[in-house]
Amino acid sequence: MKAAAFDYVRPATLREACGYLADGDGEARIIAGGQSLVPLMAMRLVRPRLLVDINDVAELTGIARDGSEVVVGAATRQADAGRSGIVVDDVPLLALALPFVGHDQTRNRGTVGGSLAHADPSAEIGLVAAALGATMTASDGETDRRIDAADFFQAPMTTTLEPGECLTAVRFPVWPGAGRVGAGFQEVSARDSDFAIVAAAAQLALDRDGVCRRAAVAVANAAPTPVRLLRIEEALIGQRPDNENIERLLPLMDEAIEPSTDLHAGADARRHMARSLTLRAILQAAANAAREP
Repeated sequence: MKAAAFDYVRPATLREACGYLADGDGEARIIAGGQSLVPLMAMRLVRPRLLVDINDVAELTGIARDGSEVVVGAATRQADAGRSGIVVDDVPLLALALPFVGHDQTRNRGTVGGSLAHADPSAEIGLVAAALGATMTASDGETDRRIDAADFFQAPMTTTLEPGECLTAVRFPVWPGAGRVGAGFQEVSARDSDFAIVAAAAQLALDRDGVCRRAAVAVANAAPTPVRLLRIEEALIGQRPDNENIERLLPLMDEAIEPSTDLHAGADARRHMARSLTLRAILQAAANAAREP
């Protein structure tokens, strides 16, 4: 199939890009990697009248440590984020999740911000952002605003970005001085590198005695948006994250998730997978934390 007719512009600055978005009357879409947008256009599930290509907007790319946060530009390629020493050292959960995002070829073009703005409930980057309580930065070309991950995702394929706004960066918190930090990421998919039927992410900080002092836990595709499991996080603090203690906490997720039925899995199966994968992700995070010097 072919996309419906559209106009195309390639601005050089963020202000110019946002100007095109504002003038598009809701019919303009940003394109960077195009790994999600182009297939939807080819199937005519979306029909933008204007594509705003941001690949020449240099200020939207790059990875840097900024105090207690790692800032990833929205147009940064997923492959570049996966190879970044800053990400590996300071945001281990993101580094662990990125290999699950599509294939090598798609990660070479796909962007971190594109995945977040697309807001697929099965997306791994959105799951990591939700788990860690990341902050999105959006701009209308004149003013910037920050949006907590908990407020950013509204529904499948829907965010709180305004029609004239561009996602410019995502800021992931770093856990300095939190103890030995380890991450865990688990997902079930129909095929390798396919969309997650359910995924779970965890990052833990353990003290020298193996007791949890900080926790971040979330699941994806068990609700319309990625869900941070705050009650499980709170209950993990002061506990040794072993199999018995974690299994005792898993029922706490039931009120937070809303699994649905589709051609890949039923709601009950998704609920079971969410519990099982969360257990595995937490155990993996604890094991990785224990290996830290």
